[in-house]
Amino acid sequence: MSHAAEIKVMAGAAFKEAYLELVPEFERTTGHKVVTIWIPSVQMMSRLKGGETVDLVIMAAGAIDELIKLKKIAAGSRVDLAKSGVGVAVRAGAPRPDISSGEALKRAVLAAKSIVYSHGPSGVYIAGLFQRMGIGEELKSKIKQVQGEPAGAVVARGEAEIGFQQMSELLPVPGIDLLGPLPADVQQITVFSAGLHVGAKEPDAARALVKFMTAPAAVPVIRKKGMEPG
Repeated sequence: MSHAAEIKVMAGAAFKEAYLELVPEFERTTGHKVVTIWIPSVQMMSRLKGGETVDLVIMAAGAIDELIKLKKIAAGSRVDLAKSGVGVAVRAGAPRPDISSGEALKRAVLAAKSIVYSHGPSGVYIAGLFQRMGIGEELKSKIKQVQGEPAGAVVARGEAEIGFQQMSELLPVPGIDLLGPLPADVQQITVFSAGLHVGAKEPDAARALVKFMTAPAAVPVIRKKGMEPG
């Protein structure tokens, strides 16, 4: 590398655990410094649409594609980093409802006193799933949507009986029991991708970071954090 760059990254929480393990090694081996802004994807979209400039953006692939259409992310720069399914959690030690099928999950949420999910991709999906199951209206009064903190943290405090979020976001939360991923018949896999901002000041260093996060050495880290490589 010709010079040590400061790479500015804007990222959502789903890839955070793997990223936090990978980036220090990247910094150590390249001499580059990575500065990360962690914000919910809803806020990320509005800030990027509003003209905020960073070097690299990490969020759901669909959002990256939308930003490419809006000419905020460079065309052809999208690289898929990891895939994650939605997980289900209850408070540690609480009864574990059966979530072995879509029908079992439906019974579990109807029986729950309170439900939490995020404003991110997993929350959008779960809200749609409840509508498709025909129970959206029935559940409305007991749903809590969070932004800026993990759904698992709300479950751990006992403020919701059952929580939904990306598996990778539930895994690190203390005080919860992870029931597992959603059953296969109602699961949604989200791809999380990196895209180069059209106004990137350090495009080469940002590309090097993406290459590092998609290298074979990154695979075990990504798997350990509840995701599959992109």
